[in-house]
Amino acid sequence: MLRLITFALCTFCSATFAANIAENSLDAGKVSAQSKPITLLGTGVEVSQQAPNFKVVNDSFSPITLNDYKGQAVLISVVPSLDTGVCSIQTKHFNEKVAEKFPNIVMLTISVDLPFAQKRFCKAENIDKITALSDSVWRDFGQNYGLIIKDMGLLTRAVFVLNSEHKIVYKQLVDDLSKEPNYEPIISAMNAL
Repeated sequence: MLRLITFALCTFCSATFAANIAENSLDAGKVSAQSKPITLLGTGVEVSQQAPNFKVVNDSFSPITLNDYKGQAVLISVVPSLDTGVCSIQTKHFNEKVAEKFPNIVMLTISVDLPFAQKRFCKAENIDKITALSDSVWRDFGQNYGLIIKDMGLLTRAVFVLNSEHKIVYKQLVDDLSKEPNYEPIISAMNAL
């Protein structure tokens, strides 16, 4: 029951917060859920542009920014919620099948799950090669990358690959929230770094 109340409160607060964010016109019409288009909020980003900095929190609520990974290539896996089937599969895939092949690339997964929920999930699922970060405090990441789902406050499913100068070399918005990303082009982009 407490979990349900917390989720409802977070959803209400997220929807209220998101009401003041402009729509992402760059990615309009690119994502759907149950065959219905989703409106994304925030500023969309494009391949070859400098990745916007962002501020999120780790599992102890300490602020983390993209600048903390200066000089390192970064993979950012974005999921709506780690506690759902496809998001769990996506996160475990990067942790188990991708991270060890690319030890020089920082692997992050970002969601709006609260840090203690992310910590619980990572412990239960043995997620130890990819760092879970939460956008629940400031929604800075979602806004700066145009990934906030209007009226839900969750982030849409996406993957970004940044080179060591933090230019975006690959972007994938998954067109249907119920599907996993297409992993092959992500691996190709990482191999090209």
